[in-house]
Amino acid sequence: MIKAWNRKHSLTGSRITTTLAMMIPLIAIALLVFPGCTKKSDPAPVVPTVTILAPILTTSAVTAIGQTTATCGGNISSDGGAPVTARGVCWGLATAPLVTGLHTTDRSGTGTFSSQLTGLTANTHYYVRAWATNSQGTAYSNEFSFTTLKVVIDSVSDVEGNIYHVVPIGTQSWLRENLLVSKYRNGDAIPKVTLDAQWKIVTTGAYCTYDNLAANFTAYGALYNFQALADTRGLCPYGWHVPSDAEWTQLATFLGGSNSAGGPMKSTGTIEQGTGLWYSPNTDATNSSGFTGIPGGYRINYGTYYSIGNVGYFWSSSDTASANGWNYVLDANNGKLLRNFNLKNNGFSVRCCKD
Repeated sequence: MIKAWNRKHSLTGSRITTTLAMMIPLIAIALLVFPGCTKKSDPAPVVPTVTILAPILTTSAVTAIGQTTATCGGNISSDGGAPVTARGVCWGLATAPLVTGLHTTDRSGTGTFSSQLTGLTANTHYYVRAWATNSQGTAYSNEFSFTTLKVVIDSVSDVEGNIYHVVPIGTQSWLRENLLVSKYRNGDAIPKVTLDAQWKIVTTGAYCTYDNLAANFTAYGALYNFQALADTRGLCPYGWHVPSDAEWTQLATFLGGSNSAGGPMKSTGTIEQGTGLWYSPNTDATNSSGFTGIPGGYRINYGTYYSIGNVGYFWSSSDTASANGWNYVLDANNGKLLRNFNLKNNGFSVRCCKD
């Protein structure tokens, strides 16, 4: 009986042993296949490298060359992959000028732009090129060279022997002083009208001096009504004339347009500082054109004088087909050359332009 029991349990143990022996490989496989519950992470995306290049640009031809000014510019065709934060032109006396020297800064971005070169020296050779800056650095374009106009030291005299100096501005030549002649070109006297009541009714050519003071005549010149400059006997010296409305416009255009031409035309300095004939602030005055505009004030058709030291009113020879004539204004408070029309009985300064 004991043997039978042992045999029975021996057989049972054998089955258990056999079963375990069969399961061990399966467990091992499971452990190999499922080592844990953590999911393997995806690889990080590859970010492409962006290469930033310098801007690509060209320099514009130099135009409107004067004695102390010129116009240049450029065109930025590519920003190189980063915004253009600054641009302009640079110039100097040697080739390859740099932005660390004389230069302009004309906003930002791509496209065309124009720059005004100022403070140049007459009869001098310059080199100029455009520049543009992005995060990569500053790039330069092709180079141009130009020579500023010579200062022509010349003068003319009127019928009375008063001397006026000639200043070339663009293709025009102007007298640098206000007219102060008291005779027509043929020697006939221009009536000098001092009384307000008489100035109000005069219908022929006449002139006056601001507040009837000789010192104002010497410093600022005479004030003429429109009839004086329209007289066929001639007001300006021989070979010269009172400029037309179109000739004033040509001057303004050459100097950058009416909104900025006044600064290059006005004489510098102020009365308060004892350095000029303008009251402060004499805004934007550089006289870079050599025009040397001064504020002679004006006389209205009723005879009253106004604004000496503050404004200069200058007649053109063109009228408006009415009782008015075109005139141009320089003002102490801005850098503009304003165009206006006024009654022909007003008294304004006169500048002469070469025939």
